[in-house]
Order: sequence, then structure tokens, then C-alpha cells
Amino acid sequence: MARTNTRKVLLTLGIFAIATTTTACNTVKGLGRDIESVGEAGDRVI
Repeated sequence: MARTNTRKVLLTLGIFAIATTTTACNTVKGLGRDIESVGEAGDRVI
């Protein structure tokens, strides 16, 4: 029973993560901008 609940939770989290990623980066160009902004933020921290 606990195993079934764990699977449901993991499946729900996986679907949520995919949906969030898909809506955040609608295009490859948008994905590139997101990756670039993360890199720039890392440079500012260092």
C-alpha cells in the first residue's frame, strides 16, 4: 500500500516538473535564455 502511494506521489511530482519546465521554456530559444541567465547568476555569485 505504501509503495502505491509513493508511486502516485512520484508520478504527480514528475508530471508537475515536466509541465512547469514546458511552460517556462516554450521554445529552444527560450531554453537557451534560461540557461544563459542561470550561468550569469552563477558568475555574479562567484
